[in-house]
Amino acid sequence: MDPQPESVSQLVDHLFRQEFGRMVSRLTRLLGASRLALAEDAVQYAMLQALQLWPYQDVPEYPQAWLAKVAYHRTLDVLKGERKLRFYDDENEVHLRNQIEELQSDDTPETLRFPKEVADEQLALIFMCCHPALPRSASVAITLKMVCGFGVEEIARAFLTSDTAITQRLVRAKRMIRDESLRCEVPAPGQLDERLGAVLEVLYLLFTEGYAATAGDHLVKNDLCAEAIRLGKLLAENSTTSQPECHALLALMLFQAARLPARTDALGDLLLLEEQDRGLWDKSMIHLGLFHLAQAARGVHLSTYHLQAEIAAMHSTTEHSTRTNWKNILDLYDLLWEKLPTPVVLINRAVAIAQVKGPSAGLKALKAIPVDTQLERYPFLHAAEGEFHRQLGNFSEAEISFLKAQQVARTEPQQRFLLRKLEAVRANDKEGIKKPSTPASKWTAGRA
Repeated sequence: MDPQPESVSQLVDHLFRQEFGRMVSRLTRLLGASRLALAEDAVQYAMLQALQLWPYQDVPEYPQAWLAKVAYHRTLDVLKGERKLRFYDDENEVHLRNQIEELQSDDTPETLRFPKEVADEQLALIFMCCHPALPRSASVAITLKMVCGFGVEEIARAFLTSDTAITQRLVRAKRMIRDESLRCEVPAPGQLDERLGAVLEVLYLLFTEGYAATAGDHLVKNDLCAEAIRLGKLLAENSTTSQPECHALLALMLFQAARLPARTDALGDLLLLEEQDRGLWDKSMIHLGLFHLAQAARGVHLSTYHLQAEIAAMHSTTEHSTRTNWKNILDLYDLLWEKLPTPVVLINRAVAIAQVKGPSAGLKALKAIPVDTQLERYPFLHAAEGEFHRQLGNFSEAEISFLKAQQVARTEPQQRFLLRKLEAVRANDKEGIKKPSTPASKWTAGRA
């Protein structure tokens, strides 16, 4: 029986997430960084071919190999087409002929250029994209696009910016890679520090898109979380890249991922931290997170990942939400605020303030956050504001805030959760209730 188009679409989407970066990195290492666009186009062509052909024929026994073969042949066709346009034998012609011959050789993986430092092609491509010649924002954007298979809209949501701004960053980054003739290689150990920050930022954004998806019908994308943790482990376990900051980020991701089994109910709807069954949390993952947090303490530099991991550890090791030490968490957010005064951090800090000093103080902290057009489309800001108003009995103001949050929420689970909050506030307002009769719910951005 032929596979259903819907199931094929889901399979290709999964393979796109799993294989896009690996296939692009393989082709880029063979062709050189100046051919990054060709590698990307060839892999996208293979994915489109799968979408067009697989619904009408059996899905290949080894779909990854099928995709790789199609991408390789597409690359060969483009290179041969370029070769036909040349009428003399110059240096570029020789290089082009060598590329064709290498692609036509057997499929045995070649030895990685930097096997002792990084034994993973995909991680190697991340380091290639995070070259110091590229601006940090451009490095992170192009790595998310090329290595992680993010679309322009996904990257824009991760940066809280516009699609146009991200498109411009990607164009400039590709142009710089081509014009500067950047080499496709992982840096020597002495050059690692200048690229490691951008690499960690990529893994962080990859994980947070999986942990708190910004679009779609699922709140969590487990494959993105697993991939970020896999790459993080490669960094932490390698003798060259095993630096305290790497361990801190890995600890943070492990603490967050440990709570994934309890983060949604049977229908896939969001459960707040105090609503989760902590017996479902992955204890082994929490213990592994504590191990890497201890490893992170070896250095003298206190990074933002250290502080976020400490906050996540406090939540993960607290037996019941009522025993959460919000005073210590607020102290950590105060330190984090000084190092990373982003809107997400400030929103989460406002939630901690409300837990320690009351909803009025939390609302005041929210009002102090500089708001722009992008932040206005960030649902967690309005949701937190609505929660504080609800706790204060300001149901009309709470309704307005929850309505704003529900309108800009990108995922269906978020929309359903906010709709329930909105309906509950409207019901309380009609009944003339001045104060909430149930304990205050904590709504945090979840991405700090």
